[in-house]
Amino acid sequence: MIKQRIVFVLLLLVSIVPTYADTCIPSRPQSFVYDEIGILQVEQKQELDRILQAFSTKTSTQIVVVIVNDLCGKDKAMYATELGEAWGVGSKEHDNGIVLLIKPTGGQGQRQTFIAVGYGLEGVIPDAIAKRIVEQELIPRFKQNDIYGGIVAGITVLMQLTEKEYTAEEYVKKTEGDYSIFFLLLFILFAFILFTKFSEARKYARSNNVSLWVALLLLQSMSNKHSGTYSNFRSGGGSFGNFGGGSSFSGFGGGSFGGGGAGGSW
Repeated sequence: MIKQRIVFVLLLLVSIVPTYADTCIPSRPQSFVYDEIGILQVEQKQELDRILQAFSTKTSTQIVVVIVNDLCGKDKAMYATELGEAWGVGSKEHDNGIVLLIKPTGGQGQRQTFIAVGYGLEGVIPDAIAKRIVEQELIPRFKQNDIYGGIVAGITVLMQLTEKEYTAEEYVKKTEGDYSIFFLLLFILFAFILFTKFSEARKYARSNNVSLWVALLLLQSMSNKHSGTYSNFRSGGGSFGNFGGGSSFSGFGGGSFGGGGAGGSW
């Protein structure tokens, strides 16, 4: 009798485990935007869905935005990949689906994001490019609590890459160009500070009948007695391309995912 009860309990546990596992992946939505937290405004969600629906109709590539509160103990890459497989994002013929997963809750380092790429798009959006999109487009805006702005910037690049408006290599050069402008501005600022310092030192040297270098040392000594100043720099921005109005949601096409993509945390 005891053995029968033990067997019954074990069978019950076995039947419960798959049911619990299934709850980790939300039911397939009737939209390209799934926001279980409600972090997006209604208008923002509708606009994103309209753009992604129109893009799917135009290209057959499907990008779905998923915002969740919990990854059910899974790694972000595994969760995003399993979700893309379970929902069948992308067409079955081309496996051209993309899942943009965002978990914006928790403390520092617990807020996570991942771009999962379907088999058919791994050549267009390799892992290194997905990582660059995460680091250049998503996380800087997410750190400013601009979830919508980060999504807009991220999916804009994803759409442009999949439509081949520019290549992955051109995107790298484009984002590297942003750093070039930053360092150029930094150099100009540094040069301006040096010019100002030398101008002050030259005036001080003339009025006090000392050499330029002595004047520089004296002025520096006096400035050290007062508080210094520091400057912080940050850049951002991003916008949608132009897409016409999309038709009603027609469902996902059964695409497959192989683990391609990249993510990060903030």
